[in-house]
Amino acid sequence: MSNSAKSYILGLQHLFAMFGATVLVPALTGLNPAVALFTAGLGTLAFHFVTGKKVPVFLGSSFAFIPVIQAVIIDKNPQYIPLAQGGIIAAGFVYILLSALVALVGVDKIRSFFPPIVTGPIIMVIGLTLSPTAVSMASGNWYVAIFVLVVVIAVTVFDKGFFKLVPILIGIASGYVLSLIFDYAGWSGETPLVNIQAIHDAPLFYFNDIVNGKFFTVPTFDWSVILLIAPVAFVTFMEHIGDITTNGAVVQKDFFKDPGMHRTILGDGLATLIAGTFGGPANTTYSENTGVLAVTKVYDPRILRIAAVYAIILSMVGKLGAVLQTIPVPVMGGVSLVLFGMIASIGMRTISEAELDFTHSRNLIIVSLILVVGLGVGNVQITQSFSASGLFLATVVGVFANKVLPKDV
Repeated sequence: MSNSAKSYILGLQHLFAMFGATVLVPALTGLNPAVALFTAGLGTLAFHFVTGKKVPVFLGSSFAFIPVIQAVIIDKNPQYIPLAQGGIIAAGFVYILLSALVALVGVDKIRSFFPPIVTGPIIMVIGLTLSPTAVSMASGNWYVAIFVLVVVIAVTVFDKGFFKLVPILIGIASGYVLSLIFDYAGWSGETPLVNIQAIHDAPLFYFNDIVNGKFFTVPTFDWSVILLIAPVAFVTFMEHIGDITTNGAVVQKDFFKDPGMHRTILGDGLATLIAGTFGGPANTTYSENTGVLAVTKVYDPRILRIAAVYAIILSMVGKLGAVLQTIPVPVMGGVSLVLFGMIASIGMRTISEAELDFTHSRNLIIVSLILVVGLGVGNVQITQSFSASGLFLATVVGVFANKVLPKDV
């Protein structure tokens, strides 16, 4: 098989990994899932352009914005979508201002706040906080989830050829087929695992909606909505640092140095700006795709751009989108058990490679604070519609402790 053909298949694997989470956010908030796919693909391409095509990431719908978008789009009423768009666009501009601030202060100054004693546990928190989600998804049908998990592990460990590069894709395909067998045999219970009717009801293409102006919506701006949505960018800024640190740890490159933290943040900002303009949810880097990188050890950023193009095409094709939307939750749960666990393992590797001395109480205290806050606190409600994630709080606590505690303790 040619390298070009392999790249197209690997891109499809990344699309499958991000699809479920990206369409879940619009489903929960009342936005259009097809538009979310379109803006995720376009936003990812914009990110790669700004970062010099060096960072292997995919950007999809941000979960951090769900509460504030739900507060604006009351009862998922489409008439409120333009207001939410205005707030999302403002959040994109906040990202851009933060990018300018980082460029002004300098990456070395920012990096001094995030040594391995801070970034290692933060990466672990990212993976471990996602793990209950994986277990919850798998619990819908443990037979299917465990089957998928075994397939992914078997292909990753024992295969020596091309299939070793696409274990996630093979696992999802195998799980989908098994789910269809379960449905046919009546082993799925009253609710089938695969919603065949959804595929039947989906339009073949969305071109008519595009021509009639029903696909995208025009944003409107209201200061009360902007002040509600835009500040969430300060929270996701900290999460962005954790995600890019994790991605760099997997690839073993320092992306905060090259292409630069200011560029990666600017990429997030442009992606969110694009999303708001067209009517999609705010975008952010995706841990699922970083997990795929860790499993396959194929780090070519071009593959992520191929996945982005797939997402744009898929957003226009109703039937194909419906097929991906009907991938059973337990199937994605089985895959996620591997992906999220792999991320936590990368955090452990970061600490190990830094050769940190844990006979020093200082190091033990910093790591323990990050883990306890990140895993135990959860979301803290700041206002009625605005909350800070455990990851954000853990990052703040870790950075503060690292700066305050004396080095020789």
